[in-house]
Formats: sequence, C-alpha cells, structure tokens
Amino acid sequence: MKQRLITAFSLLALLAVIVWQIYTPFFIIVIAVFSAVSAYEIMKCSKLENKFIMIVGIIVAAMIPFFANANIMEPWVSADVWFKVINAVPKTVYLVVLIIAYLCAMLKGYSHTKFEQVAIALFGSVLVPAGYAMFGLLRDVKGYHTQFGVYLIFYGLIAALATDSGAQLTGMAIGKTKMAPNISPKKTVEGAAGGVVFSIIMQAVALVLYNHFAYVGLTAKEAAVMMGAAPFMSVLSMAGDLSSSVLKRNFGVKDFGNIFPGHGGVMDRMDSSLFTIPVTYCIAILFF
Repeated sequence: MKQRLITAFSLLALLAVIVWQIYTPFFIIVIAVFSAVSAYEIMKCSKLENKFIMIVGIIVAAMIPFFANANIMEPWVSADVWFKVINAVPKTVYLVVLIIAYLCAMLKGYSHTKFEQVAIALFGSVLVPAGYAMFGLLRDVKGYHTQFGVYLIFYGLIAALATDSGAQLTGMAIGKTKMAPNISPKKTVEGAAGGVVFSIIMQAVALVLYNHFAYVGLTAKEAAVMMGAAPFMSVLSMAGDLSSSVLKRNFGVKDFGNIFPGHGGVMDRMDSSLFTIPVTYCIAILFF
C-alpha cells in the first residue's frame, strides 16, 4: 500500500507539471513517451522477439502524437512550419509503408515471428498511439491556448480515474455480485454502480470549478451535453478496463509492465483513458 501511495503521489506531481506546461511541447513529449512505453509493453507481452519490429514500433508510437495538429509544437515551432512538416506526406502512405515493413520483417524472421505478433505490433504501434494523439487534438479543439480543451482532457481522465477509484472503494465496502468473474474476478456489480455514481459526482464538481475559474465557462447546452454523457463515459471506462484485462489474460500476464511500482505499467494506468479520451473528442467535434 505504501508503495502504491508513493507512486500515486508521484503521478499526481507529474500531472501537475503537465498541466502547468500544457501549452508547450513538454506536454506532447510526455504523451509521446507514454505512447512509446505502451507500445513496448504490448509487444513485449505478446512475446515478440523480432527486434526490427519492436524498435520500429516503439519509434512510430513515439512519433504519432506529434502529428496530432499543427499547434502541437508551439511555441518552439510555429504552426505554419509544423503544418508543412506533418502534412508533407499523406498519413496513409506512412501506414502502408509500415505494414509492408512489418510483413517483410516477418518473412525474414519467419522462424520466430508469428503473424498474430505482427498484428499485435501494428495495434500497439498505431492504434494505441492514435488514442494518445487524441490528447493533443482535445487540447486544441477550440483553437490553441483555449481553456476549454484543458477541461475536455480532464473530463476524459475523470471518467476513467474516478470510475476506477469509485468502483474499487465501493467494491471493497459492499461488493458481492461478481460482474465478470472470468475476466476480472475482483470486479463487482455494486462496485461498478459506485464507480458510475462517483464519476458523475466528480464530473459535476469539475464542471462547477471550471465555470467558476475559466475566462469563458460552459454554456447551458454544453454543460447538459457533458453531464448527460457522464454515465455513458463511466461505463465506457469500465469497458476499456475489462478489454485490457482480456488482453492480459490472453498474454498470460498480471500486468503490462512494472514502470509504476504497485500500479503496473503505463497501459495498466491508461487503458480506460484510451477509451474515454477519443470518445470525449468525438463528443466535442459533434456538439461543439
């Protein structure tokens, strides 16, 4: 427990620094590191031995968040310059080249490289990093240096973290009915309900605080949309957590990694957020 608390406070300190530097490239650098480590954890758990695919996958995973939008490198690199950099080649070309490179590496190392490992590497080095790239998209959803984007990021994170914390505490207190015993034996229906309720409460608190301190608060319509989506986002967070548990069971591992003592790897901490952050972006572009 002591180790978990120390790690939790360290992560909160890192989050505080990220928020402080959210409109500098430091923000996306941290996201890129998380993306690269997540890709590594997934490929390692799949027992991928092909070093070429592993190294290329990690590099690609680290690069994808930098392609989120033209403002992502401000103020180090102007939006006009970075726009030209990230749009110099159509993104589909990058994907086709990567797939061909992976398949060629599989052919060369056919004795120790399975097709399913290549598919997992593609998932870990493209789809998961695309989820991380959504952090950059959310930050600038209404333009560079607008507080609304920061609120949206916290909205997605609260949906994941508050649901997880609420479910864990409620499950420990009154949890009896197993929710998915074959996937995650410790999760209960009572805990899930508690997680949803706690997440809604925290979303309401965050909305009130944002409207109090922000230069321009949410309109009544925007607030209604965000709070109306809160229960769905909480359930989605649990789906992300269970999906991660399925992957770990398929891989035969307890955690994706051990970079966070007492908490597992980056993927163990970010699995739910990689569901809620992209959906938060979808809500933003649909309604705002």
